Amino acid sequence: MYQLQLLLNIPELFTSQSKIDFYSSMFENLDLSSIPEFPSSSPGRKGYSHHALFRAFIVMKAERFGTISDLLDYLRNNLIIAHLCGFDISKPLPSYWTFRRFINEFSHDYLTSIFQNQVNILKNMGIISGEFISMDSTPIKANTKLNNPKSFSKNKFSKDNQPNSDKDCKLGVYSASNDSSNKRYKFYWGYKNHIIVDAISGLPIAETTTPADVPDFEVALSLLEKTNKWFNLKYVNFIADKGYDVKKLYNYVRDTLHGHCFIPLNKRNSKNPPLTDDGYMVCEAGIKMLKDGKQYFDGFIKQKFVCKFCNSKDDSACPINHPKYLNGKKHRGCTKYAIISSDYRSSINRDSLYFKAVYRLRIESERYNSRFKALDFEKAYVRNINSVSNLNTFGHITLLTVAIVAIKLGKFDEFKSLVGLMQSA
Repeated sequence: MYQLQLLLNIPELFTSQSKIDFYSSMFENLDLSSIPEFPSSSPGRKGYSHHALFRAFIVMKAERFGTISDLLDYLRNNLIIAHLCGFDISKPLPSYWTFRRFINEFSHDYLTSIFQNQVNILKNMGIISGEFISMDSTPIKANTKLNNPKSFSKNKFSKDNQPNSDKDCKLGVYSASNDSSNKRYKFYWGYKNHIIVDAISGLPIAETTTPADVPDFEVALSLLEKTNKWFNLKYVNFIADKGYDVKKLYNYVRDTLHGHCFIPLNKRNSKNPPLTDDGYMVCEAGIKMLKDGKQYFDGFIKQKFVCKFCNSKDDSACPINHPKYLNGKKHRGCTKYAIISSDYRSSINRDSLYFKAVYRLRIESERYNSRFKALDFEKAYVRNINSVSNLNTFGHITLLTVAIVAIKLGKFDEFKSLVGLMQSA
């Protein structure tokens, strides 16, 4: 406290009172008791406090710094903030390599524990319910020259051209346009952060980081299973885009969570030709075909369709003279089959007003991803998946803590606004 009073009287080291109040409130609402402050196995000097380093990375994300160098410059020029983090400001602050080693080697399990604790606090406050959840992923470009648009490297987006600077990143693709009629896609080397968001409050419930080549639906199933163990997702309404349109995910939500899915159909997952509104197939001549029996299999029904003129004795009945019409058989014309699924995925009425109303809540995932990327997460400035995962989780913990502080201060309009709370704290 004496050190803090001395610093307040040094004009060139002045830090605004609102910043001091903001970080004081943030750190008061971060319970780090589950993290050992000093490594127990480290011989000799005990080194810097892990609690202080942890709080410093909260500062890094709150100030929206992308690099450790920016964080270090900020702490050196705002020693009051460094003191609030827990550093002894009468001695030199940790070096760049101390911060780098911490973010690279720190166990992600500790971060997950803090993240879940913040979520449970907001759940107990009644802010997060988990009744409606939305899932999406956001791309994070690796720190490699191959992602530079000005790079002239040959085959820079070939799977065989793994960047030497980051062996953990993988080749991914993301949509570069929101125009559904003219989708544009871009390749990149990097990672994806997969986030489950409470679709009512717009706050994260769970997250994980994977290489960019891991499909979203694969992550969804494992992340839902892990989240259900500590959060309880029973009777949940799961909302996601068509990238999550796989049967395993539907069945897990229905059979294990006893919930409902609100996912559009992915046309690439459907091999059937289009049917008429009343469920009939149309032949190449544009004529509605006739139904001619069904075959029942485990999980689906095979519907047979035959030509309308299959029993005609007129050789010219087919208006386009299709070669299959004069097939020499008793029943002439084309024969087609359609698969009629009898599973949960196919039974969902995606044209209902209720489905459309619930699906609109998916916008909370997009809004949260926008707030998350505003913390300078579109590009990774570290190399390896553990460092990237740790920094991502620090970002989520920061935004969750902002919500807790805002609610406790009665500033409900700012529980999703980092900048707003920082300016008014």
